[in-house]
Amino acid sequence: MATHEESIRIHTDGGVIAGTVISPATKQPGVLFVHGWGGSQQQYLARAREVAGLGCVCMTFDLTGHAGTAAQYETVSRMRNLADVLAAYDMLVRHPEVDRNAIAVVGSSYGGYLAAVLCELRPVRWLAFRAPALYMDSGWDSPKRQLHRDQDLVAYRRRVVPADTNRALRACTNFKGDVLVVESQHDSIVPHTAVLSYVDACIQASSITYRVLKGADHGLSTEDNQRAYGKLLVGWLREMVTEARTGPAVAARPSAPSAVHVADADGGLALALAEAGQEEGQEARQEGGQPRAAVATGADDENDPQIIAAQPRAAE
Repeated sequence: MATHEESIRIHTDGGVIAGTVISPATKQPGVLFVHGWGGSQQQYLARAREVAGLGCVCMTFDLTGHAGTAAQYETVSRMRNLADVLAAYDMLVRHPEVDRNAIAVVGSSYGGYLAAVLCELRPVRWLAFRAPALYMDSGWDSPKRQLHRDQDLVAYRRRVVPADTNRALRACTNFKGDVLVVESQHDSIVPHTAVLSYVDACIQASSITYRVLKGADHGLSTEDNQRAYGKLLVGWLREMVTEARTGPAVAARPSAPSAVHVADADGGLALALAEAGQEEGQEARQEGGQPRAAVATGADDENDPQIIAAQPRAAE
């Protein structure tokens, strides 16, 4: 357990003697959840309660244009939603029990995109992406809904985007913390190439854990897929938080080629090779150098993991 030490001076009858008070570090990691387009904080409340059980202070919130401000759905811009995320982050780190040096941000789809941009503007220690969406830099202050008319996002996401041409990806190139990337195998909105753009951009990350949810769609519309994602996310956060409190259990491993781990709905992992000629047994989490880890495939629709997919939704 992390501790806090304070040097003290003790007054005695014969003078003053030195001492040290050693106490448990009382502040806790903070975790900010950012929902996707068309979603709300309700989708993350159950998961946030589970993560709070790890000893974290969690925050969920509704982006402008959603829930109570749904009247602005057609007019809200990325600029305004980024301001929402910044305001939520600032409120979280002001919480008296939060360690401002131990902040995790969890974002799905559009929320993952905003989380990436956030990390260039505020200190973030851990980043968790699920099916992170990609948008062109143009039209930053235009209504978000208009982007789907002005930009060919389908074609844009079907190629690996160079990091230096995209604001979210540029932010990822400078991120030095730990990263979780979760992809859905049958994601028709955020394809594998879009997810790979994020993985390739995280060239300075301390570690990358990359997972593909087998059989999952973008919105994780089945309970099995919801459960598999929850298990991955909570397990990764538990590892990160435990390591921060006690130190790494093993020495960092050298960088190695990408491996792909496919997560079944029951949470089991089946190893698939990312490149021909790779040997089995390579870790999906790589540390040091240029961390590369392939995981599960991911999908991205207008809603976050908790979305109830009763009918088709417009692309994010």
